Amino acid sequence: MKAINYLQFDGKAEEALAFYAKALSATSKKIVKFGDFGQNPNVPLTKKEQNMIMESRMEFSENILMISDVPPFMQSVTGDITNGNTLLISIIDADPEINEQYFESLSEDGTVIMPISSTPWSASFGMLVDRFGVMWKFNSEASKFIDGYVD
Repeated sequence: MKAINYLQFDGKAEEALAFYAKALSATSKKIVKFGDFGQNPNVPLTKKEQNMIMESRMEFSENILMISDVPPFMQSVTGDITNGNTLLISIIDADPEINEQYFESLSEDGTVIMPISSTPWSASFGMLVDRFGVMWKFNSEASKFIDGYVD
């Protein structure tokens, strides 16, 4: 079993997927759009909704990130898509050079919360909110840090 990061957007999934694939040097990318299944007469989709991403998957550095859109007809049940600060994507135990590369790419048109730098707990630590409102945390020594504490 795996637990992965899955991001949902309100019509910007394709733009976000392209951004993340470039920023994280994706090794593979797959996309399924709502229109790939044809029209359901009980739930007809607009042209815009048909072009939205139903499911996508990208792989980078032996990790998986999945992204989709939530069309209006689904939001009427699930609720509006909102950006929040209760969830973040944490890149842990990466080489400091990789951290810096990803940090620099993901911060483009975003907001740096803490520039990537050496801290007492990590050789490479930083935080940002990317241009899609997703928060990222980088900690090159996360496992070493947490494993140093006793339960």
